[in-house]
Amino acid sequence: MTLNLNGIRSAATKGFVEWAESAEANCMGVQEIKAQADDVAGRFDRVAGMQGHFHFAQKKGYSGVGLYTKKAPSAVVVGFGSEEFDAEGRWVEARFDTARRKFSLISCYFPSGSSGEERQAAKFRFLARMFPHLMQLKAEREFILVGDVNIAHHEIDLRNWRSNQKNSGFLPEERAWMTRLLGEGGLVDVFRALNPRPEQYTWWSNRGQAWAKNVGWRLDYHLATPGVAAKARSESIHLAQRFSDHAPVTIDYDLSI
Repeated sequence: MTLNLNGIRSAATKGFVEWAESAEANCMGVQEIKAQADDVAGRFDRVAGMQGHFHFAQKKGYSGVGLYTKKAPSAVVVGFGSEEFDAEGRWVEARFDTARRKFSLISCYFPSGSSGEERQAAKFRFLARMFPHLMQLKAEREFILVGDVNIAHHEIDLRNWRSNQKNSGFLPEERAWMTRLLGEGGLVDVFRALNPRPEQYTWWSNRGQAWAKNVGWRLDYHLATPGVAAKARSESIHLAQRFSDHAPVTIDYDLSI
């Protein structure tokens, strides 16, 4: 499962923890936790029988990612080697390595560029660093990356695509990056491999009546290496209850870790 919480403490007041317990996941990635270690300790370090592993932002109340797993990983990697973006708490990787296989689960939060040109430039820098990092990882191990990618790839992935072609999240350069990742890069958008239908959104603006009118975007992904992606069996977006402006995305894999 993956979910941008828009603040783990805020999401908890809306039933996030209780929902996670009922969902009975084996692994759950969360993004934008907006918390520090002291906020998590004793309250959110374990959720639904899963142990949490975190990458906190240096700035309080900003960004941050977590990865909850039932099975203890063989190693945990915090950050991906970028001084700029590791300070923002955007990458936590749990490794489940054996003598026969190297496998990782990753929770990642891509920057949003919607606040202005400066953050959009940062987003492009992030994408430029992330592509070779993912390619190097793919050369070494199988993995599933879950998270808020902040890019709607195709026209089918947002309601008002015509009016958003010059807006962050649907810029031609961002979409081209995703096309390259899934083409030349060889990764798989697992949800789309299972579900080709329109109106499969995971984020709705708080402005206007976006949620009520289902004016959404699909920004939350499972990106996997092909061997793991082939083991995906079913997908769902949880819409019955809201914990943030994003919806949880669950994919069942026929996979043991």
